[in-house]
Amino acid sequence: MRELTEVQIQLCAALRRLAKAVVVISCAHERRRFAMAATAVSEISIDPPAMLACINRNASIHAPLAASADFCLNILHGSHAEISALCSGKATGEERFAIGNWAESATGIPYLKDAQANIFCRCSSFLTRGSHSIFVGDVFEALQAGEVDPLVYVDGRYTAVRTLAG
Repeated sequence: MRELTEVQIQLCAALRRLAKAVVVISCAHERRRFAMAATAVSEISIDPPAMLACINRNASIHAPLAASADFCLNILHGSHAEISALCSGKATGEERFAIGNWAESATGIPYLKDAQANIFCRCSSFLTRGSHSIFVGDVFEALQAGEVDPLVYVDGRYTAVRTLAG
């Protein structure tokens, strides 16, 4: 791996101050399930409903999404740090589904039933820039559960909104 430039080092330091909800992106492709924790997820628009997710090209979920697999954005609850850790590289493949209340949607997408929210998307396009691709998903269903208490990642660690507000 090459050494980071000064601007890259400064950007990494600046981004540690950007608190983001932790999302596990999940999909199924060719009879295999994929999951990956991410914070580079955002809404694009409500009309039409669309979301984006930025995925490293080396991630195992990248190829299924590039093949237009439908996916789910599972917004994690404050108690889901262990699920995030599994999906952040602590585990691989099917091991990422070892804990949590996972189910399968009517269209075959794996999703975490007790997530703060589940946003189901049809992958409509993607753009590659450097090490990552930006995947655009057209939202076809969104579910919510429980009180608002998402898992948040900031300054290299997990916290929760309830913890911050408490």
